[in-house]
Amino acid sequence: MIFGDRGMTLEEEINESNKYYRSHDIAVIYKKPTPIQIVKVDYPKRSKAVIREAYFRHASTTDYNGVYNGYYVDFEAKETKNKNIFPLKNFHQHQIDHLKMCQKQGGICFVIIKYVELKRYFVTPADEIFLHWEAQRNNGAKSIQLKDIVNSSIEIKSDYNPTLPYINAVQQLIESGKEKK
Repeated sequence: MIFGDRGMTLEEEINESNKYYRSHDIAVIYKKPTPIQIVKVDYPKRSKAVIREAYFRHASTTDYNGVYNGYYVDFEAKETKNKNIFPLKNFHQHQIDHLKMCQKQGGICFVIIKYVELKRYFVTPADEIFLHWEAQRNNGAKSIQLKDIVNSSIEIKSDYNPTLPYINAVQQLIESGKEKK
């Protein structure tokens, strides 16, 4: 029986999973806050302050980071409603650069991809994303075919607790040697 994906976004599912991992002493992984500069706030009452104007300070890096079993983990979460492809326009150059830098330092880097319409989830190693990103920059395809994601990734199923057991896939990446400490 599948318990997860009860109308949650991918980030909500990952956040719930991360709470589970922290409370069970499995991993310490958090969503990174988006850096913003607050410009204007209305204070009708101190308890009812409303931000009226704010700007992104600078481009954010990736969505999540933390530690699992002594390994630094850094990853991005992406959703698509496409059924056959994953558009590379979902990434920005600064995210690719950040994942490359973290991986170069020995971090475990990947992307969790949710195919919303198919209700399928994949943990895709960063190297696979880099391969397609570079091909795209050299006039290659602007998306990754689902069959390529299936062949290069670890599929995970939504569940009850944790909602999205992606740490099992991270452990598989470590054991397969696709990621180095």
